[in-house]
Amino acid sequence: MTAADESPVRVGVFGLLGSGNLGNDGSLEAVLGYLRAEHPEAVVDALCGGPEVVATRYGIPATRLHWYRGEYRTASRAGAIAAKGLGKLVDAFRTAAWVRRHDVVIVPGMGVLEATLPLRPWGFPYSLFLLCASGRLFGTRVALVSVGAAAIGNRPTRALVRRSARLAAYRSYRDALSRDAMRAMGVDTTHDKVYPDLAFALPTPPASATSGPPGPVCVGVMAFHGGNDDRARADEIHRRYLDGTTRFVRALVDDGRQVRLLTGDECDAPVVAAILDAVDSPLVTAAEASSLADLMKETAAADTVVATRYHNLICALKVGTPTLALSYAAKSDALMARMGLDAYCHPAREVDPDQLLEQFRTMEKRSAELRRILAERNLLAVRQLEHQFAALASALFPAADHAHALREAP
Repeated sequence: MTAADESPVRVGVFGLLGSGNLGNDGSLEAVLGYLRAEHPEAVVDALCGGPEVVATRYGIPATRLHWYRGEYRTASRAGAIAAKGLGKLVDAFRTAAWVRRHDVVIVPGMGVLEATLPLRPWGFPYSLFLLCASGRLFGTRVALVSVGAAAIGNRPTRALVRRSARLAAYRSYRDALSRDAMRAMGVDTTHDKVYPDLAFALPTPPASATSGPPGPVCVGVMAFHGGNDDRARADEIHRRYLDGTTRFVRALVDDGRQVRLLTGDECDAPVVAAILDAVDSPLVTAAEASSLADLMKETAAADTVVATRYHNLICALKVGTPTLALSYAAKSDALMARMGLDAYCHPAREVDPDQLLEQFRTMEKRSAELRRILAERNLLAVRQLEHQFAALASALFPAADHAHALREAP
């Protein structure tokens, strides 16, 4: 074996990581767990939204995704507009230089190929395009691993997302709807596979529900304003969502139930504050979760969960707690169907507290049955992700796997 063969694989992880979204960070944690278990020799670093958080929490070097620190603030003054424009040019060179230093770059999960929430083409879609184009230019293998995708109406955003997907060396999706969406947008998905969300590979805390009187209900809330095509009526959508969710929480309190409010992103905090203020009951409290592990512990301690954010749903389903989805996108419906709970979806855009309460009570009556279903589906998800990581290794680490096989041979 030559010295070149013995050099460690240089792996980069890329995305809006460390930026306050617990789902994104959970996907990163799952990939890091895989790399540390199967490729401990790999040298890993990140290009991400919150480098300080990633470096501190996960112990890997991290570089800021954007040169301009005000990237996600609305630019209204001439100076800010000029700085943001300059930042796009600088980022092209920064991204290329970072990619060139790696053998492999992994985009861990996340909805990087969708626009189900408000999104500008020159934000993350542009960053993803720079990554994938640089990978193709320098021969660095870029992998989009268990990512989410959806049909995109905005033409510039759709063009950037489509081109990024075509340039990637490896693609897999977290549901069949995502693969179908990319195929409909003109991407050849013949060899692309569908696997569960990466968060299903994280450790699972034990459930702690008892057979005594009705226990706590976790209600996961979200700063929901509709999707990318709903900007004109975003405030109306948010008011309707907040009002319906608040009335549902109040109904639970009237039944004497303890309610634990959950979030999945820092931007959800005002929604929690609004509900606490409106309901004003000691039965309603707010969790302070800083990771998916924290969210899983909260949902494991609950009798039932009602949640909006996609990764709030995943945390609840993963620990086997009966869950009702306030669904804001097809990905939520697909997840609930995969886990056998497709009958328990309610539209986040049209929250009807009376109907939601009826669905909730029906679900609680089937709690024991649903827990058995979830246990079976979770075992299947773990096995599928084991296949995912094996496929990923074959695609991205063929030399390392060959060397490992030689070492293990008798």
